[in-house]
Amino acid sequence: MNNQEFSFIFACMSRIPTVFLESHNLKNLKTGFGQFNYHLIKGMYNVHATDIQCTLYAKDTAPFQKEFGNYFDYKKYYTLHRRSPFRIRKKYDVWHSLNQNVKIEPHHDIPYVLTVHDVNFIDEVSTDLNHESNQRFQAKLDRSHAITYISKYSQASTHQYFKVPDVPEYIIYNGNTLETITLPEHHTPKIKVDGPFLFSIGEFSERKNFHSLVEMLALIPKYTLVLSGNNGTDYAKTTLQESIQKHKLQDRVICTGKISEFDKQYYLKHCTAFVFPSLREGFGIPPIEAMRFGKPVFISNNTSLPEVGGTHAFYWDHYDARYMADVLTKGLEDYSKNAETLSEAYITHAHSFSWTNAAKQYLDVYRSLIS
Repeated sequence: MNNQEFSFIFACMSRIPTVFLESHNLKNLKTGFGQFNYHLIKGMYNVHATDIQCTLYAKDTAPFQKEFGNYFDYKKYYTLHRRSPFRIRKKYDVWHSLNQNVKIEPHHDIPYVLTVHDVNFIDEVSTDLNHESNQRFQAKLDRSHAITYISKYSQASTHQYFKVPDVPEYIIYNGNTLETITLPEHHTPKIKVDGPFLFSIGEFSERKNFHSLVEMLALIPKYTLVLSGNNGTDYAKTTLQESIQKHKLQDRVICTGKISEFDKQYYLKHCTAFVFPSLREGFGIPPIEAMRFGKPVFISNNTSLPEVGGTHAFYWDHYDARYMADVLTKGLEDYSKNAETLSEAYITHAHSFSWTNAAKQYLDVYRSLIS
């Protein structure tokens, strides 16, 4: 072997493997996908692995370069990258599609990791497996060399509806986005609530099932209900509003719209309980955020939510208003008998969901493909 050949082999052996993070959902940090992208990337930054070089992909890379410096490489997102002739040409060692519905794909056939959050589009878009959205998802499964799921439920439902290739599969739970509470001591939200209140947050959609809370509220006059999130939807204007008007609860149901991080933390800190009657969740971060404040959490006993709440949540098996009111009333009575101990247990449970630990597990998936 001559010196030139030796130098080439040494360079190949010493080169740091590259991983492309398809993270363009960073463009909207108010969404669940945006939050997942950001907090996983922040977790990777905290791990600070030196044996892998990750490329962060965003429409505006400047704020992330300011926050994370040169730990990551950066690639600017363009809509044209969705089209086959304009796909990214660089041949990375691993490509990670951070969620299941993005249309950005690599130009080369390279090791591919797919993270599946949920397959709710089966119920919300079309049950026809020949539908474009389902075909696109099946194609992503087919090209995968490893698949990660954010819950056992998301894995089971994927297998229920789709043909999953014979590749390694992993369950990697999301972290808690509120590992550190940053609420200023004297913060006042834009909309202040007098008296005890229940709190929930999320997209105002049929899936979040907020109107069932209104039906329940009509039977428990002690509380106000605060709902935060995008309330410009058809569901908010029809089903939810009709329920509010039917029970004449305009003064006791407060729809704040989208709120700031500090306002969210304020409501979580000061609410009597967090209520989350969602019909379908791939994971469900808000209940964990509420537990971080030591609050009792009332959630649906379906999909991934029992994985999230464990033995620390109160569960609704169905959505009859009287039944929901009874579960809430009895749960709050049980909580009040041992509030300090239970709050500490909730906080400990919330801390068990860590983005740093999640990042370590994703990095191990990359290493398994590189090796």
